[in-house]
Amino acid sequence: MAYTVPPLPYDYGALAPVIDEQTMKLHHDKHHQAYVDNLNKAVDADGSLQGRDLAEILRGASSLPKPVRNNGGGHWNHSFFWEAMAAPGSSEPQGELRDAIASKWGSQEGFQEKFNAAGVGQFGSGWVWLVATGEGGLEITATPNQDNPLMDVAEVRGTPILGNDVWEHAYYLTYQNRRADYLKAWWQVVDWNRASQRLAAAGS
Repeated sequence: MAYTVPPLPYDYGALAPVIDEQTMKLHHDKHHQAYVDNLNKAVDADGSLQGRDLAEILRGASSLPKPVRNNGGGHWNHSFFWEAMAAPGSSEPQGELRDAIASKWGSQEGFQEKFNAAGVGQFGSGWVWLVATGEGGLEITATPNQDNPLMDVAEVRGTPILGNDVWEHAYYLTYQNRRADYLKAWWQVVDWNRASQRLAAAGS
């Protein structure tokens, strides 16, 4: 079965003014679609990859052909990203996730500062992540291009809880070269309920 771009769980303009409607249309309908189209072509050419779960495939990224690693990562990362967000101000960290963040970074503000710094510090295009590690803790990490913490090439491996896209196409229409401003504003649209669900699933 061919991979497909999932529909957004909200309207294109729902994240404005943090992420504008035009950016969402281009990002979802054009950029994500291109990753899916190229991934399907690459998988069609390799029978050993057909019918397998994408996350399972990506865990072996070090041995994947570049078109599968890059476009498979692009599809998985963007599908994760859309679900990480909701209308501005819709939720706040609660329960286990709130407590884990406070234990690790002292406060929500301290966590966001570290996360933003990792995003600003990612050279070139890439992603910044909050991950649950195998040791039961939380870590902040960044990955280049369309890599993610599931992959065996990742510096910090773990289960993604939150992830922000720091490719320029994610923010340039509104923020131009001001990646730091985009990262700071992004917290207004984080769906903390979804992040909490992901943390709970990682521990199950």
